[in-house]
Amino acid sequence: MRRRQFLAGMGTAAAGLAGGPRLGRAAEKGPIRIGYFGPLTGNFSQTGKDMTDGFTLFWEEVGNKVAGREVKVIVEDSDPEPTGALTKVRRLVEQEQVHTVAGGLLAATGYAIAPYLEQNKIPTIYPVMAPDDITQRKPMRWVVRTSASSSQLTYPLGDYAYKQLKLRRVATISMDYAFGWESNAGFQRVFEDLGGKVVQRIWTPLAMQDYAPYLTSLKKDIDGVYACHTGGLSPRFVKAWSDAGLKGKIALVGIGTLTDENILKTMGDEALGVVTSLIYSSVLGNAANKKFSAAYEKRYNRGTSLYSAEGYTGARFYYDALKSINGEAEDKEKFLAALRKVEVSDDPRGPMKMDDLGNPIQNVYIRKVERVGGKLQNTVIHTYPNVSQFWTYNREDYLKAPPYDRNYPPCKFCE
Repeated sequence: MRRRQFLAGMGTAAAGLAGGPRLGRAAEKGPIRIGYFGPLTGNFSQTGKDMTDGFTLFWEEVGNKVAGREVKVIVEDSDPEPTGALTKVRRLVEQEQVHTVAGGLLAATGYAIAPYLEQNKIPTIYPVMAPDDITQRKPMRWVVRTSASSSQLTYPLGDYAYKQLKLRRVATISMDYAFGWESNAGFQRVFEDLGGKVVQRIWTPLAMQDYAPYLTSLKKDIDGVYACHTGGLSPRFVKAWSDAGLKGKIALVGIGTLTDENILKTMGDEALGVVTSLIYSSVLGNAANKKFSAAYEKRYNRGTSLYSAEGYTGARFYYDALKSINGEAEDKEKFLAALRKVEVSDDPRGPMKMDDLGNPIQNVYIRKVERVGGKLQNTVIHTYPNVSQFWTYNREDYLKAPPYDRNYPPCKFCE
């Protein structure tokens, strides 16, 4: 069985941050057991490693303790697909007897495991998974998301593309599954509400090997392309874009996973100038990110990424919630309520607070790939503060509309 356990006592740094031990009944209950699952092998292994390492780094920094109780993180190597992930979640709950579960990668997995978590009343954090409706039309009471909803990540990009980049006629080319549909919809809706037109919409398989046929089919009279790709697909797409002679001729914008740091390091000049939106950049200048980036690089000998930052943030939410209830993880209702109340001003990603549906209100950054000091980086060129998962739309009207999917919003300007 592909499985690793991160036991308490791994790290000693910054033990004092735990606020001083509170002994007595809390300590006598034994360790707080957190089940964490992610893909540590296979095509998404680097992503899984980043999110896991960010999560465990935080616990090392606080001495693997909170409110006087030991914290034990049990990590499962999980197939990113829904069926395999659900098997590992069940194992963590039923065999390892964890108090809480966190992890997961793909949006489809977020939807698939939610009913089990609800049925068993397991306080859960989604530090990475971004399926919109988990915190919208079908909010899951026992799930708190510390990442973002898929469309929340791209609403600001639609605004920026129209107002600042002056794009008017755009084609989109995105992965053909929930994350691709929802993030594509966020961009399209805002862009078109401002007066822009999406005149062509292309969906690509998750196992895509050759983007050339799709790129050659792009309309000739567009001034921009929005792209949503992730993992190993991103450098493949950006390289194909450059090889097709489109770089410098048509603006390329996309969701931040297109140039996330864990794959940007494998790219070359073909990535220069790509504009994306995301809730993190490794070069954010706030004090918390400088501290996190230095600690992460020292511990793992590599730079941070969206996924390592998301893992770190998820652990921080656990810490603050558990500290506020004196470590009483056995009281599920109290634990869940505390998770939903966490508000931080000094996260590496910036300030964050939860809305009443369990999704953070947070900064979204517009980034541009530049070469600085010989290395590619996502330079932040604009910040949209306090972005809600409902953007600036009326929440009641928003929730009455159909959920975003492959066909909604419709491509009313497609030619």
